[in-house]
Amino acid sequence: MRSFLLNRFAQSLVLLLIVSVIGFVVLNLIPGGPLAQFGLDASMTQDDLKRLAEQLGLNRPLWVQYLDWAWRLLTGDWGHSFRDGAPVLEVIGRHLMATLLLMGSSTVIAIAIGTWIGVRGAVKRYSVFDYMATVGAMVALSIPTFWFGLIGIYVFSLKLGWLPAGNMYTIGDESVLNYLHHLILPSVVLALVHVAIWSRYMRAATLDVINQEFIKTARAKGLSERRILMKHVIGNALLPMITLAGMQLPSVLTGALVTETVFTWPGMGRLFLDSLGYSDYPVVMGLLMFSAILVVVSNLAADIVVAIIDPRIRLS
Repeated sequence: MRSFLLNRFAQSLVLLLIVSVIGFVVLNLIPGGPLAQFGLDASMTQDDLKRLAEQLGLNRPLWVQYLDWAWRLLTGDWGHSFRDGAPVLEVIGRHLMATLLLMGSSTVIAIAIGTWIGVRGAVKRYSVFDYMATVGAMVALSIPTFWFGLIGIYVFSLKLGWLPAGNMYTIGDESVLNYLHHLILPSVVLALVHVAIWSRYMRAATLDVINQEFIKTARAKGLSERRILMKHVIGNALLPMITLAGMQLPSVLTGALVTETVFTWPGMGRLFLDSLGYSDYPVVMGLLMFSAILVVVSNLAADIVVAIIDPRIRLS
């Protein structure tokens, strides 16, 4: 198991290196470069831009800039925002909790509902419920997240008036209930697509377990279907789902970016779009690396959990 974990850790480091190189090169190849926003200021002359590029070290070769940036990143200096001069880690920290709250709640909703739909669809295979779940999943996967968000705002905010149309809380009321009230609509919208994905995978995993020999043996011993389902089927079907949960994090982050924009949610996704529009490259690169680290760590954690639970991986 030690070699398995070391191998996964080495792969994660290589992946982060590749992401950092590609991200750094692409951002610096964008027309205008890191100083594009400063160039829009009519009072800035070419001499001013050259002087600013020299101060920021942007006049050096690209590979030298990358090595300097990577070394400072490893030592904890992620740079400073072009917008207000604040440290990048501080800027990310101000928006991190909002994104984690949205992602966490939507993931819990997706796993809970998706697992129930998948197991029920597998147990009642080819039933009306199974067909309806399949059609619903295809519809959810075919429609963009922002469309669900706009429809949700129109129906539940404008027409019915049940839920807020945006923001994280009402100004002047920062109670827990107020936060939860604002969280319901964006978390459900973000969870819809992942409910469809999770239910399809869970259905397939449950069907695979149901057809195993040990399930037939359990039936032959006279165990009830409910006990077989709860004790033997669901537990074994959830093993590959742990890996899927880690693999789904990038799509959750992408969905959070769209959802945060639609609902004006003050998270990292909205910060990324704002920073990209302002050409605030230090913050953009910081968000890119922070998201990559988050994805890599989640996948590594999922592999470790599976390795601990599944003896076949430990023994191999």
